Amino acid sequence: MFTLYGNGQARSFRVLWALEEANVEYIYHTVNFGSGDGPLGALSEEYKKINFQGKVPTCVDGDTVLTESAAIINYIAALYPEEKLAPLDDVKLRSRYDEVCFFVLSDLEQPLWSNGKHQFALPEERRVPEVLNTTRWEFTQSLRALEQFLQGKKYIVGSSFSMADILVAHTLNWAINFNFEMPVELQEYKDRMYGRHACKRAYKASLVVDD
Repeated sequence: MFTLYGNGQARSFRVLWALEEANVEYIYHTVNFGSGDGPLGALSEEYKKINFQGKVPTCVDGDTVLTESAAIINYIAALYPEEKLAPLDDVKLRSRYDEVCFFVLSDLEQPLWSNGKHQFALPEERRVPEVLNTTRWEFTQSLRALEQFLQGKKYIVGSSFSMADILVAHTLNWAINFNFEMPVELQEYKDRMYGRHACKRAYKASLVVDD
């Protein structure tokens, strides 16, 4: 059985959602950011044995331990091909899928993370407030590219839902929570994806805190 360590709507939510889409049984533990106390403190020695960076997600499947959200959801898609959550047999469609996934990680989410780091995540003396306007400009450019990927389509890759939709929708939701401006079409796409039953189940699971 999978064991997932995460926290709320952080990148670990992508994995929770993916597990629900794949109908996989799992155990979920909420990790305490910034804490060194107990086995679920992100900075505790016990937790760092499975994730030396002290971050989330961490997914444990037997002797396999993965700590990058995109790698984990692709691992789940490969383990459960019957759920058709990634194009595993069509090379051309897979290349488009990979393109979108890499675009999210390298382009779409980076201005958001830079914005977050310089607002609250970095030590105060390392924050550069002047960066914030630049991150909003960068994100606007990324949204224009995303609109081209999605143009005229219900899903981001091909004609059916895939793990790539999880990456895109979660990143857009992150942007909305950070009060970034969002074109109506992309807002509607995010809402459709978040309206899926698996996403709603994942959200409920993300609220559970270990005793």
